[in-house]
Amino acid sequence: MMFRNKSRILAAFLAALAPIFCTQSSAREFPLVTAKTSAVICVDSADYEVVRKVAALFAGDVENVTATKPAVVESLPPDVTHIIIAGTVEKNAHIRRLASSGKLDLSPILGKWEQYIIQQIDAPFPETAPHVKTALVIAGSDRRAVAYGLFFISERIGVSPWYWWADVPVKKQSEIALDINKTVSKAPSVKYRGIFINDEDWGLKPWASKTYDPELGDIGPKTYAKICELLLRLKANYLCPAMHSCTGAFNKYPDNKVVADSYAIVMGSVHCEPLLYNNASEWDRKTMGVWNYATNKENINKVLRRRVNENGRYENVYTLAMRGIHDSVMAGNLTLAQQARLLEKVFDDQRGILSSTLGRPASEIPQAFTPYKEVLETYEHGLRLPDDVTIIWGDDDFGYMKRLSNPDEQKRPGRAGVYYHLSYWGPPRHFLWINTTPPALMYNELKKAHDTTADRVWLANVGDIKPAEYAISLFMDMAWDIHSFNPQNIIEHPVDFLCKIFSERHRADFNDIIKTYYHLAFIRKPEYMEKSGDTEFSIVHSREADLRLAAYARIAQKSAAILKSLPPDEVPAYFQLVHYPVCGSAMANEISLLAQKNRLYSAQQRASARAIKERVLQRCADLQALTKEYNTLLNGKWNGMMSLVHGGARSFEIPRLATPKLDAVPRLGVAAEGMDYNLGTPRPHTLPAFSKYLEKAYYIDIYNKGTGTLEWNATPSASWIILSKTSGATTDEARVEVSIDWRAAPRGTDVLGSIKISATSGGEQTVTVPLFNPAAPEADELKGLYVEDNGQVSISADGFHRKIEDDDIKFTIKEGLGTDNRVLQLGEPLAVPKYLDSLVLTSNYVAPARRNYPRVEYDFYTFHAGQVDVYTHMIPVFPLNSSHGTRYGVMVDNSPVYLPESGAPYYSTPWIQSILRNNRINKTTHYLSSPGKHTLKIYCAHPGAMLQKVVIDCGGMKRTYAGPPPTLAR
Repeated sequence: MMFRNKSRILAAFLAALAPIFCTQSSAREFPLVTAKTSAVICVDSADYEVVRKVAALFAGDVENVTATKPAVVESLPPDVTHIIIAGTVEKNAHIRRLASSGKLDLSPILGKWEQYIIQQIDAPFPETAPHVKTALVIAGSDRRAVAYGLFFISERIGVSPWYWWADVPVKKQSEIALDINKTVSKAPSVKYRGIFINDEDWGLKPWASKTYDPELGDIGPKTYAKICELLLRLKANYLCPAMHSCTGAFNKYPDNKVVADSYAIVMGSVHCEPLLYNNASEWDRKTMGVWNYATNKENINKVLRRRVNENGRYENVYTLAMRGIHDSVMAGNLTLAQQARLLEKVFDDQRGILSSTLGRPASEIPQAFTPYKEVLETYEHGLRLPDDVTIIWGDDDFGYMKRLSNPDEQKRPGRAGVYYHLSYWGPPRHFLWINTTPPALMYNELKKAHDTTADRVWLANVGDIKPAEYAISLFMDMAWDIHSFNPQNIIEHPVDFLCKIFSERHRADFNDIIKTYYHLAFIRKPEYMEKSGDTEFSIVHSREADLRLAAYARIAQKSAAILKSLPPDEVPAYFQLVHYPVCGSAMANEISLLAQKNRLYSAQQRASARAIKERVLQRCADLQALTKEYNTLLNGKWNGMMSLVHGGARSFEIPRLATPKLDAVPRLGVAAEGMDYNLGTPRPHTLPAFSKYLEKAYYIDIYNKGTGTLEWNATPSASWIILSKTSGATTDEARVEVSIDWRAAPRGTDVLGSIKISATSGGEQTVTVPLFNPAAPEADELKGLYVEDNGQVSISADGFHRKIEDDDIKFTIKEGLGTDNRVLQLGEPLAVPKYLDSLVLTSNYVAPARRNYPRVEYDFYTFHAGQVDVYTHMIPVFPLNSSHGTRYGVMVDNSPVYLPESGAPYYSTPWIQSILRNNRINKTTHYLSSPGKHTLKIYCAHPGAMLQKVVIDCGGMKRTYAGPPPTLAR
């Protein structure tokens, strides 16, 4: 397709469309809107309502671009030379005539699911309508396919699916001319693709009831019409509506299902709502009894049959289920075996209701069963499920698929689906505020689900829809065509998404902003930054907290600069899609980490603690102001949508802060990097040892413990100690960077220098400077090895020295995951773990039976022998299925090969600890027989495990959240 702004061709857009649309100007251009003519859109009055509805929306899209609105007609008007014919193969007479005359070949889409043909035909009706020179035909195999074809063109002429929901501006053009190659769309990768609106209490419900539809005061037909339009524009087709008791049930308002059907949206219900019935707000215990199938079967089946009677004329996927009220455990305190037997009876009864009410065999009616939370245990306890029912596997609420179809389940005709959380309310922590799910994680988990037959239903729990706009787009893009994605382009997808909206001129900054945003949130979501307690991020070791804050500050400042540079019509969309989540995350982290620093500094009696306290309070106010700005965009269009109150508690209330008691006069205080402040233990001022193999710098904070100005001087004991400053005056504190002149540094393993720090007002402190500068080995000899530094070795997963692979097991580096933003995948997840059987199992470890066992090797160097603890940081994936675990092997030199697991049982303590940090940390203990060079070997046991990093504790490992940076000698 080519669209023209007079003589200008937007080449960047067009290049991305080849080969579907031709980018060369030709006489075959279809003039959608030009100075001379405007096409009309012709539909058939006998066609489905959605065809007429989307044709009108398409005409509105063209008007938004050109200010000219094409007419939508139901018969060929006289004197019109160019027409768009949109309709289904089944019901559009013009399309059938073109097929009968041989001008349109419909065979590629006949009988297919949601596929369309776009084709330009010259002189389509030479006998009956010779005045029509050209017809642009959008022929759909079914009613939704027509919508997808029309909206496909809408998006290409510059109308984003998020034009309304995220206020993405439409690029204005005076003319649009299309140059068409015949297009036949592929079958979608997933049959039913949709969203579940959930936890709407704090966003969608307040906004809809008070701002968008105050007359109804609820989420009703007006809101659902906008939701359904969005779904069609995203090539989605499935909706599970809001179901909390704060919201009127979907079927409370009869027009809701009529609206959904007018958009051809398939309705469903989630795992706890049997046969489209919302027991959270529709079940009346006073008149209907207890929601307990064992004791109240007749009343429950009565309401279910009524629901199928009311909704059966529409297109639905029916959920087979019987849990408790809302999202609770099944009533009756039954054992797993009793639950399984009862559910089998429930399913038989519900399938009987469907069959008798709808008048066809149950096997021909779309049905789904979601073994979510405790129901998965029931399923695993021998629950017999009809083969035609789709099993919808759930993630663990945090983005990791808990279970996928095993080889036997992959043979089921009902196949499988996924229920995936982009938003979650519940233990151990909820995340409802902003979306931070990494695209790479979504792709990794959803691709392996699709590869194990999860291609029938994909359902994303999206919370309030906003602010999960990008994640929803990615989810639907993958559901439409999972094969167009790979581990490389998934990293660029969010940047491409933004560049398409805000132009390529910001690509470099978007690349930094977006990748950093997901990376930092993967390490710790902003919702999980502790409110009043200390985080695990270290203030004193590895500059961990400072580096995190600096990264957030960098991307927040870049975002603010972009926002300031944008034209006014792009500002609302950018604020919603980028600026609020980025700056909100930065503020949340600053509030938490600076409050932690304030409490530490107050304990140290630092004057700077007072300024930090004020900064925290200011950031709390700034976050509230930023949220208000969101809600007041566009004269309050989104008022009530964004909130800092989730789950009934403030997500970011003012944290606990302290105020130091300062002396009346300036008084000297000193803190050396790496110095923990633990009362009751000795606290000599000693910097970490400087190693010639790494050549790092460390800092000293010189701070005022009183009021007034502290004047200070710093004097090193030797010229090889380099200071960034040697004197100064401060009312709060100054940081001095310390480095070593290695050309002048003395040799030795226990060289000690010092820095004397004194204040003119009195007081003196000495900071010890340890130097590790042995005569051998020379620094050049260890280049490229991971070297022990201050009692620890830190290894990057992607920095292996060797890998041993075979035809089945390959080791691949994947970006966009992990504490270092790169992980090493130990074999593809679906590879057969054939080597595990060849290992000799003992009480707690295995030894490799073959020398060519697939593994990666890392060389490292230590300066002592003895016991070491090896901490492997893993992505906390679950076993693929019951016959495929998450074990990997750890070996040092010729030690035993230990087999820890990267997964952990759902709701176990290891899972809770791992999921909040996206990191399963396992410890194995090994013995080094001598100082010198050693080799760490990581084996592939169950393919699919992903290594983030390795930290070897030689006796000096410091407490940090993500582990120390790599200690690679350079």
